[in-house]
Amino acid sequence: MPSKVCIVAGGGTGGHMFPAEALAREMASRGWRVVLATDHRGEQYAANFPAEEKLYLDTATGSGPVALLKAGIAIARGVVQARKAFRRLDAGVVVGFGGYPSAPALIAAISRGTPTVIHEQNAVLGRTNRLLAGRVGRIASSFPTLKRAPEGMQAEVVGSPVRAEIGALFDRAYLPPTADGPIHVLVTGGSQGARILSETTPRALAALPEALRVRLRVQQQSRPETLETAQQIYLEAGIQAEVAPFFRDMAGRLSQAHLVVGRAGASTCAELAVAALPSVLIPLKIATDDHQTLNAKALTDVGAAVVIAEDDVTVESLTAALLPLLSDPARLATMSAAARSVAIPDAARRLADMVEVTAIGLA
Repeated sequence: MPSKVCIVAGGGTGGHMFPAEALAREMASRGWRVVLATDHRGEQYAANFPAEEKLYLDTATGSGPVALLKAGIAIARGVVQARKAFRRLDAGVVVGFGGYPSAPALIAAISRGTPTVIHEQNAVLGRTNRLLAGRVGRIASSFPTLKRAPEGMQAEVVGSPVRAEIGALFDRAYLPPTADGPIHVLVTGGSQGARILSETTPRALAALPEALRVRLRVQQQSRPETLETAQQIYLEAGIQAEVAPFFRDMAGRLSQAHLVVGRAGASTCAELAVAALPSVLIPLKIATDDHQTLNAKALTDVGAAVVIAEDDVTVESLTAALLPLLSDPARLATMSAAARSVAIPDAARRLADMVEVTAIGLA
């Protein structure tokens, strides 16, 4: 009988940690003991992570010969730390969610012969996952298309696990705005700060015709330094708005939204699909391999989202994208149905099934 200890390894961003958390809860519900392996950057996401123990392993990244040498030394230390911890814990399986903080745990598991799985959240295989893809037991992906994958690599599409409270939104009916009723717009920022969203979206919404503006109910995540400016723009435009640096009750806000404006991170795209929400997406220009544009393709291909390249975002272009959507409840309803059509609401269950099969050697 294999050990029932599952090591969940991930980087220090929400994009890596939210799916890892969803898997951890699913594994715990099946009787597994869950341990989180990350680095000190991941501590900000680890406070409520459902793990009986948290391992903070040495790791680093960089560019240039000196930085890469230092990163290699740090990762080697992290591997030694992980091997020691895995022996003590009798680790049964290690699941990596990408990002360089997952590398020490995966390398340690491979060197010990511990079963391994990696999950790629984005539509492009990340650098760490790409380097280790040929050595791990199984590979799971969020999207049917996975760019930058080594030739011959086999990945199983399981979707991107979402938090349980957001997964529950799949069962609710999307209700488009009524003819004269309020229109709820949610503007999200993501971990990259999204200055372009903080500064441009309020001006774009303020440029809409007055008949639409008075119906708007905006909830916007904003960078702290642009918060007061955004509030003032909304006030002067007669738009009811709540502006804050961070929203904790995201599931509740998604459940009220008629339209979402935001980035195209993998978790965001998965949550929009599961919550069946129309969206206007502005992919992060500096995302590695332009993976956010490819993430959004799953939604744009079915007509669930409108994408504007970051270089093309102006007040005028964003207003031009928002006006026909906010003026047409029937189109919003059609976009909602399209988003739902590509959702994988049971991604956490599918990934957990793969992990369990791998752990008992049936892969």
